[in-house]
Amino acid sequence: MKTHLKTLYTFCFAVLLPFISSSQSKTFENPKAGTVIECQQWEVIDLIFSINKKVKAPFEIAATAEVTDGTEAQQIPLFYNGNDTWVLRYSSANTGEQSFVISSELKALDGKRGKITITKNQKTDRHGGIILNENNPQHLFYEDGSHYFNLAFECDWLFALDYGQSDIEKTKHLLSLLNEYRFNQVVMNVYSYDVSWPKDKRLAEHPEHEYGGREDIFPFLGSNSKPDYSSLNIEFFKHFDKVISEMHDQEIVSHLMIYVWNKLVSWPEMESEADNRYYDYVIKRYQAFPNIVWDVSKEALHKTRATAAYISERIERTRNLDSYDRLVSVHDYGFCRNHADEVDFISMQNWQHTLYQNMLNARNDFPNKPIFNIEHGGYEESPYVVFPGAYANAEVCLRRNYMCLFAGGYTTYYWQGASWNALIHNPFEQPEDFQKPHFEYFTHMRKLFDTAPFENFEATPRYNASGYNLTNKKDGIIMMYTPKENHYTSAKVQVSREFDYENATQQWFNTLTGEFTPEVKYEMKELGFWDYRPWRYEADAILIVRNLTPKK
Repeated sequence: MKTHLKTLYTFCFAVLLPFISSSQSKTFENPKAGTVIECQQWEVIDLIFSINKKVKAPFEIAATAEVTDGTEAQQIPLFYNGNDTWVLRYSSANTGEQSFVISSELKALDGKRGKITITKNQKTDRHGGIILNENNPQHLFYEDGSHYFNLAFECDWLFALDYGQSDIEKTKHLLSLLNEYRFNQVVMNVYSYDVSWPKDKRLAEHPEHEYGGREDIFPFLGSNSKPDYSSLNIEFFKHFDKVISEMHDQEIVSHLMIYVWNKLVSWPEMESEADNRYYDYVIKRYQAFPNIVWDVSKEALHKTRATAAYISERIERTRNLDSYDRLVSVHDYGFCRNHADEVDFISMQNWQHTLYQNMLNARNDFPNKPIFNIEHGGYEESPYVVFPGAYANAEVCLRRNYMCLFAGGYTTYYWQGASWNALIHNPFEQPEDFQKPHFEYFTHMRKLFDTAPFENFEATPRYNASGYNLTNKKDGIIMMYTPKENHYTSAKVQVSREFDYENATQQWFNTLTGEFTPEVKYEMKELGFWDYRPWRYEADAILIVRNLTPKK
């Protein structure tokens, strides 16, 4: 039977045979049946099996490893990796002894077996894959039970950053920056070709930042302009392994959009042999990574490329192939809204001025699903005008991110210098006249929610007043988001009606600087129309009232 990892049950490194390690999985060449392989919980390992014969149509060879602890079993598909080799890529959320046996139509693979010992995870910042929790269905969690505060950064062309290089130094640098500033997810494509809209002429002066239109990068044979769909480009996926592995090393989730329809990609025909080969191969090759979240396609129902029936079939295909049960969604709110039972979380794209209300409506419409706004129309400006969306001012973009959070959903940050074909991997090392991103705004956001558990908050619009309200009755916290133009914000009515506040405290948080005012005793009359609050006209601020006790 399939081991399901979307439940909160408790949970690969030192080994007993030689391994190869770099910015990719730990690798074991032709492990012998009597050898016990040892790895850590949530570590990814590759068991490589070589055969001594050429095989016709190797991508079509069926090979599956049954991995079992004697009680439950996973059916893990192997993938072809070129040079007459097949790979069993494996990770485990559970500790203990596992054994595997391979079944295949290929005689040289059939019957291969071995043992794996999984020891307890030793990385303090590693928490496992992203899962759902039936007791808190509108929030995301790690497998170890801790909350996953989904804070995403879009970087569609991440796959291209070091393509063709022996190492991925630029990729490592950018991911380290994101990690430092506390982003924990990258919304990315397996492959994109180029944008269809006009490009900023200044990009021509900095070709090192242009990644669109490259003919040397393609997941199939040939090139995007002259595709050969007869097979897949193994070198493309070997490079992509390094990217996903480095993300896993840095504990950054890959929100992996398997297709994109509006970036001029020469895809094979839908449901053709080549299309199915590509899609299945991605699922087989990357499912073992705990840092994977599947997304069938960016702009999934864009124009006439795909139908809802086709997307539904891809979701079912994913679930049939993925033995780890990673979360699945679709980058199209219309599809998610009409097929909510098929996706694990609701993906939104909402640019409207009424963003907060639209997010709130979605949360109310889907009380058993997390809501994730992948595109809220805020695309912070960069040295190049790449795609300005609806809002480009950094402070306004930040406010829209907070609107998503204060409606109880999750959010994504876009910076025009990294989201599409223009990709500046080292923005803080650019000339002084280059416009730098405000990554620090999101470090401050994470710092705020380190002090106030987001997973226990509910959006409470009846107490919004002139801002936005989040209420956490479990921990006794109210937060009131206040735009910098506002004169008046008060928690008075809510506190008096719903809480005992004898021991309550209050403080303010500056969304631009991350500064907290001193925490002082809460007083019922502390605010009013003429009362001064900190940073008025300078920064959006959040009033935090703590140590409240709900009335019985």
